[in-house]
Amino acid sequence: MKRKNCAVCFRAKAGCICDLFTHIDNNIHVVVLQHPSEVNQTKGTLTLLAKSLRQCTVIVGEVFDDNEELTYMLSHYHNHISLLYPSEQASKLTPIIDQSTSCFSPSLSKKHCIILLDGTWKKAYKMYKLNGFLHAIPHLVLPENIQGNYRIRSTQKAHALSSLEACVYALGFLENNTLKYLPLLKSFNAFNDLQLSLKQAANITGKK
Repeated sequence: MKRKNCAVCFRAKAGCICDLFTHIDNNIHVVVLQHPSEVNQTKGTLTLLAKSLRQCTVIVGEVFDDNEELTYMLSHYHNHISLLYPSEQASKLTPIIDQSTSCFSPSLSKKHCIILLDGTWKKAYKMYKLNGFLHAIPHLVLPENIQGNYRIRSTQKAHALSSLEACVYALGFLENNTLKYLPLLKSFNAFNDLQLSLKQAANITGKK
């Protein structure tokens, strides 16, 4: 008999994460371009992120040149949109301590929309290469000293963060309100704990 999944988070009942949604009113619109291989990835953090932020649009695919929804976003936000991606020309994000002495350039302090690529580093790089429009908009990168807590998914890349963590830190810096997103990081930690407990339970069952 096929098990029923949650109609909201699309996960099995034991792994339902609906109680972890935090409902945060983000000021900057988040657009996530998700690689198709990530859609059904139970270790993925995008569902938790998208269901928690008031302004979050998820578009699935690899090539987005003809995507009407994304074309509208690019036109709507025009000069106030950027890509969170560690390219050589990316501007580093840092917290604003004093608005009068902000380290941001005027263009960075007025970003109304940020784009993220959701996928493994290899797949995100491929998506970046395949979509030329991503090269033409400003790029942002997080400081290298941020310690991630993505305990359920391993990577060989130093200072790697989950999509949720990267987005949360970027929003906190851009909105100058990192405390606002702490509840979502707390939910992210609980998400890790849940996935680890499910893995442990599966291992125990498999040994019987």
